[in-house]
Amino acid sequence: MLDIIREIVFEVTGKTNVNMDTDFLGDLALNSFDIMSIVGIFEERYDITIPNRDIRQLNKVRDVVAYMERRGITQ
Repeated sequence: MLDIIREIVFEVTGKTNVNMDTDFLGDLALNSFDIMSIVGIFEERYDITIPNRDIRQLNKVRDVVAYMERRGITQ
């Protein structure tokens, strides 16, 4: 899942310094448009809907990995 997140973040932002502890706002300085673009790619790729209330809790890459695993998505 980490590789997929890296790929999506690079596609949207061009940033490559992504690891499990990366904070989307603090480390990558993503704006709300970047975050919504990343969420949209996840939703399209995995045919899911990620509610806004859930998005607010996905601050670090590890949060996204855990969230996707809870939804039964590992790759």
